[in-house]
Amino acid sequence: MTAITQPQIQVEVDHDARLRGRLTSLLFGPAEQATWIRPALLAVMALAAVLYLWNLTISGWANTYYAMAAQAASQSWAAWFFGSLDASNFITIDKPPLSTMLMGLSVRVFGLSSWSLLLPQALAGVGTVAVLYAAVRRSFGAAAGTIAALVMALTPVSVLIFRYDNPDALLNLLLVSAAAALLRSMDTDHLRWVILAAALVGFGFLTKYLQAYLVLPAFALTYVVAAPGDLVHRARGLAAAFATVIITSGWWVAAVELIPTANRPFIGGSTTDSALQLLLGYDGLGRIFGGSGAGPAGPSGGGGIGANFSGEAGILRLFNAEFAGQISWFIPFALIALVSGLWLRSRAGRTDKALAGYLLWGTWLVVTGLVFSFMSGIVHTYYAVALAPAGAALVGAGTVELWGLRARSWVGGVVLAVAILASAAWAWALLARTPDFAPMLGPVILLLGVITALLIALPVRYVGGRQATVVLVVAFAMLLAAPTAFAYDTMQTAQSGGDPGAGPKVAGSGGFGRAGAGGARPDGGQGIGPGGQGGQGGIGVPPEGAPPSGGSFGNGPGGGGSAVSQGVLDYLVANRGDAAWIVAVSGSGSAAPIQLATGLPVMTMGGFNGGDASPTLAEFQAYIASGQLRYVIVNGNGGGPGGGGSSDVTSWVTTNCTAVTVGGTTIYDCAPTS
Repeated sequence: MTAITQPQIQVEVDHDARLRGRLTSLLFGPAEQATWIRPALLAVMALAAVLYLWNLTISGWANTYYAMAAQAASQSWAAWFFGSLDASNFITIDKPPLSTMLMGLSVRVFGLSSWSLLLPQALAGVGTVAVLYAAVRRSFGAAAGTIAALVMALTPVSVLIFRYDNPDALLNLLLVSAAAALLRSMDTDHLRWVILAAALVGFGFLTKYLQAYLVLPAFALTYVVAAPGDLVHRARGLAAAFATVIITSGWWVAAVELIPTANRPFIGGSTTDSALQLLLGYDGLGRIFGGSGAGPAGPSGGGGIGANFSGEAGILRLFNAEFAGQISWFIPFALIALVSGLWLRSRAGRTDKALAGYLLWGTWLVVTGLVFSFMSGIVHTYYAVALAPAGAALVGAGTVELWGLRARSWVGGVVLAVAILASAAWAWALLARTPDFAPMLGPVILLLGVITALLIALPVRYVGGRQATVVLVVAFAMLLAAPTAFAYDTMQTAQSGGDPGAGPKVAGSGGFGRAGAGGARPDGGQGIGPGGQGGQGGIGVPPEGAPPSGGSFGNGPGGGGSAVSQGVLDYLVANRGDAAWIVAVSGSGSAAPIQLATGLPVMTMGGFNGGDASPTLAEFQAYIASGQLRYVIVNGNGGGPGGGGSSDVTSWVTTNCTAVTVGGTTIYDCAPTS
């Protein structure tokens, strides 16, 4: 029997002690850090993971426009690079491709499914919460960072977008990471951090074009005012950042512009097959002023449609029936926090970290909010997720700053009480817009808001110490109750299409994206029912396991088409031959369900809603003659490509191709006859 020596016992004891030390450090942070900080962060991260990952696949393909592009990206590296809607690279999405690149990689690894499509967005959400915590903590401390992360996680539009396949999820992560890098640059006179911030904004541009640039005024102002070094050094930093933004934003656009049009897909959403025209037109000035930015109507949506999705433009748009429930719960608190914070820090030094934080998040909130409020082009309410990080950061900062002021002056307590009471009153007013949803929650919030505000407004000698802390915790639990209820409703509701919405439907608002809404859409079609997964309407494919139903095809985006029969899909697959595309249809609402169901490329004539000028009749005839395309389905409206009104292709197809009826659906066989 081998004897155990004293040195061996000591080694084992030391090993166990080190293991316990690592575990303690992981759970509670460094020894010099307060023990509540790390557990609080882990709890908020766990909450965000549950909010964004639980029941993730309830929406199926969600927005099938991006789902089919992600599928194509998983099948073809060229489609991955261009952001094509199909693996044969006929036409691209009307956005840059970074988000679909990420989803395409996920599909390559895990296979095509609702889960693999939506997982990158959910992980981006958890990452955004974590990075926001770190950024706010750098300026205002751990308590402010924790509050900001919690508010961000529970904001209804955050729960919506981080469970959806629109590009806004990745955009948020990139811009919050850029803000964190910029604040990190305040600690050093080296330029690497401000250059990193600029590069991340550039990647944001490759996610959603010019929307990424809405943060640039905030970044520039913060750096000029609060960065270390003299004015020359700061000017040099701004110049380096500007050059970095241009390079990281422009390389993909330049590459696309330099590639001959014959060697790449048509740029969806553009009027001239140009990525540069798209980002300046339909995706740029068109969003601000309506139309395409170059004429009275855009290629994929027309002018002035924004009012239909998000209400009339004006200073109060963010508080209207469409926007308010998505984002506005804490806007009154955030604005009060911004004004009081700038006042509190007015005498601080130029490089004060808190001043930098207020400048950054305050300018972000105000500039982005004003742009969304007054832009007259297409405005979806889910755009409001871009406001969530700044609003959450200001709530965290204002709470901590005003709480600290309360200990020194009655002014802090009064201002904080006003912020709490204003937020409680607004929550009550918002909940009154949905009287059938949690009917008692609004009055309870208002009552608790009045009580807690009065107690916090009292001087510390009357309500102080642990009592005051309990009152503040109750106040915040009360303020978070309504957004949490909306967030839970969002988790339990299937969404589809290009205009999803968080929380219960408000009377007088759209609610067009809810898969089960079945209500009228602004474009005249009907909302798709819960069984279908057609993102923009049109052809729907039943969820897995559901029996297919025969039926007609819809009218592209917003159409009310029923599910295409399995017989149609089987016929197209069996007779494809060597064609590059299994079938051609107009609009992604009709193309996506077929492509997602069969895994084979579908030619999406006219792009998103059939309105893009591709293909021309000559190009279409060349595809037929070369054998790259054989079958065409003419949508119910008889429309074709080319601004949504051209019937050249449709007329040629119905005149020169053979009509075949399969399961009640007419398919045109355009194979050349010998």
